Amino acid sequence: MIPTTGGITNLRAGDGLTAWRHGRVTTMHDDEGWDPHDDWSVVTRGDTIVWIGAEGKMPADLRRSIQLEHDLAGRLLTPGLIDCHTHLVYGGKRDAEFERRLSGVSYEEIARAGGGIRSTVAATRRASQAELLSSACQRARRLQNVGVTTVEIKSGYGLDFETETRCLEVARDVGQECDLSVRTTCLAAHTVPVEFDGAGDAYIDEVCRWIPRWSSDRLMDAVDVFCDTVGFSLEQTRRVFECAARQGLRIKCHAEQLSLQGGAALAASFNALSCDHLEYLDDAGIAAMRNSGTVAVLLPGAYYTLQQSTPPPVAKLRQAGVPLAIATDHNPGSSPLLSLPLAGSMACTLFGLTPYEAVRGMTRSAARALGLEDRGCLAAGKRAHFAIWEYDHFREVVYWL
Repeated sequence: MIPTTGGITNLRAGDGLTAWRHGRVTTMHDDEGWDPHDDWSVVTRGDTIVWIGAEGKMPADLRRSIQLEHDLAGRLLTPGLIDCHTHLVYGGKRDAEFERRLSGVSYEEIARAGGGIRSTVAATRRASQAELLSSACQRARRLQNVGVTTVEIKSGYGLDFETETRCLEVARDVGQECDLSVRTTCLAAHTVPVEFDGAGDAYIDEVCRWIPRWSSDRLMDAVDVFCDTVGFSLEQTRRVFECAARQGLRIKCHAEQLSLQGGAALAASFNALSCDHLEYLDDAGIAAMRNSGTVAVLLPGAYYTLQQSTPPPVAKLRQAGVPLAIATDHNPGSSPLLSLPLAGSMACTLFGLTPYEAVRGMTRSAARALGLEDRGCLAAGKRAHFAIWEYDHFREVVYWL
């Protein structure tokens, strides 16, 4: 699982020992792992790193056992990027809404008029499983082409049992089709579908009946809720989280994007992996996330597309020691973005992150936001998920637009 960015193609590690030699290696293993090490090599067995270090210090017995070699010729090798919040599986597109927003119509107004998420739900329900897989794979490959090796894919554009099931199955299939590591998240509580208009509690009843079935079929790794004005109330969100917790599933939350609802503090009380968006996050939410170890996932693509003016409280999150991750939030309405490096650059210019924070937010912190301890940095025993770049330094990932 080694996306490249030019110069070297078709790199694959076999079941035996494979050496990736003479590279400039950035490990991101700790806060000292930012600058590249010259003339380092990485040795892998299958999908695992078995040795990493200076070329001249490779043990002789290991060197003799290597079966396949790739000469990096001084290219930069880094951990693969991790996109920890996407909605890759959906039908249709919403370019007309983009035009309407530019003329002054708000996201909330479009949603209340039947557009927004509901319009994508209608298109997704019409699409076949094959059509959904084909389009999702096209998007996934775009992400791979800019260094992504792990991606989280949420459901949430079906909003009935059959279509949500289909979307979760497609998300799993994307990993197989694209040779990509995929984590799936159930977002059936995305918004109230049209057939439940005015009956949000009844829809949540249904979601809580579906979750155990999907969990028993191993279709999801986590459960998410859109807790906001066009999503679900705090109490409705709590009910979904309680249902997920009974199944032993991890929690994530779309929180405080359009208004302060208290979703972040609630999610943190369930030891959530992450709370995402967070433009209206308050001090109580920050304290709760700090105490639970919950990651703050920043989504500058949505902030930019919706022309928001209240950025997440990055300085307060940083001061509190809350880990900061960055994702594309790829979706057809509020963030039609398929470049994680661009999201990182936007997080620097729009939210005030340093380049180091941005790169860490797409590697180590993004892995943490998905509950994955085996990737996000390079070290013996970690996954052999890395990217190779025609760059001198990892900061260039967020420098080049």
